[in-house]
Amino acid sequence: MRKKIFCRFCQHEIKHTFIDLGMSPLSNSYISMDKSEQGQISYPLHVRVCDQCFLVQLEEFETPSDIFNDYAYFSSFSTSWLKHAKDYVEYMVKNHDINNHSQVVEIASNDGYLLQYFKEVDIPVLGIEPAKNVAEVAKKEKGIPTISEFFGTALAQKLVSEGKKADLLLGNNVLAHVPDINDFVAGMKILLADDGIVTMEFPHLLNLIEKNQFDTIYHEHFSYLSFLTVQQIFAAHGLRLFDVQEWATHGGSLRIFACHANCSRYIVSDNVARILEKEKKAGLDQINTYLTFSESVKKVKYDLLSCLIELKRQNKNIVVYGAAAKGNTLLNYCGIRQEFIDYAVDMNPHKQNTLLPGSCIPVYSPDKIRETKPDYILILPWNLKEEIMQQLHYVKAWGAKFLLPIPEVEIVE
Repeated sequence: MRKKIFCRFCQHEIKHTFIDLGMSPLSNSYISMDKSEQGQISYPLHVRVCDQCFLVQLEEFETPSDIFNDYAYFSSFSTSWLKHAKDYVEYMVKNHDINNHSQVVEIASNDGYLLQYFKEVDIPVLGIEPAKNVAEVAKKEKGIPTISEFFGTALAQKLVSEGKKADLLLGNNVLAHVPDINDFVAGMKILLADDGIVTMEFPHLLNLIEKNQFDTIYHEHFSYLSFLTVQQIFAAHGLRLFDVQEWATHGGSLRIFACHANCSRYIVSDNVARILEKEKKAGLDQINTYLTFSESVKKVKYDLLSCLIELKRQNKNIVVYGAAAKGNTLLNYCGIRQEFIDYAVDMNPHKQNTLLPGSCIPVYSPDKIRETKPDYILILPWNLKEEIMQQLHYVKAWGAKFLLPIPEVEIVE
């Protein structure tokens, strides 16, 4: 008998598959090179969709404390992401009167990549970052006061009891990472000051579907979010969405603005109706839209494998740039191992001299590319392709080409 699965938001029984990517290890569980012979645990990447609230979701197979223990992702290694963070700070100071009397709290504050810019203009900040190794970097290297705990109603109540209320409560790429999304949003309601603002950024489900971004599916991401569904979730916990912005980050993201439902300070922007209409026009309020996604995913797999096979028949050397979590989903779903890829490189020293989970492809410093002069470079963090190709401009000297897998396989000279 099939196990019953219930929606993590509305508790309705889920009966529909969005995409089944087979079995995969945790995509940030990089392997020490001296443990290459040890086995790895894999879990189903079977994503489902609720036909009541249309929340696309993955079951919880590992707890967040296991996934985010000794975390390998540090936000400050992307210059374009740092610029995005700095621009956000300037926008909030200018347009929403965030000033020296405001308390800014960031959930999933990582290594202090964003709060450092508030700190530079003497605005009080507090980071909440459950990965202790990352939180230590924020505290020691950037001087950001950081609580190393998971956020939810318990922590929110504790902070309020200590006299903390957030005038600006923000989180970038965290809403999708929490298995108990109800507890998380309820916690934001508790911590938010009466006239405070919540901003959250998350990859837009509409882009995932329309641009075939299936590689953004991995076990850290418990939910895949549309504005339509997020509006329902926030409303259920007494928060009102009054504005939304579209951004190109992470393959296309939404930045939402929320306040208490009874707060009259913020007028609803025309953007809210515009994005809702855009999503409904794309069919995100119809279950059949979600049930056809898997066919386009299979095409990328077939095309990428065909391309790699042809290049290897020509004795071309292929390497990977970017030991990204999304890249590990792509490699493992397509069954790509060292018979296709010589090695991977990444700027993050925490990932260097490890093996990619599942594929066991070794990861080195980007300097390795200068040494070996490969013929093709497969860019796994395709959302940073312009930044990466600029960094690797020197490979043109020996005629190397770039290979992009998403939204469709493309070779760039």
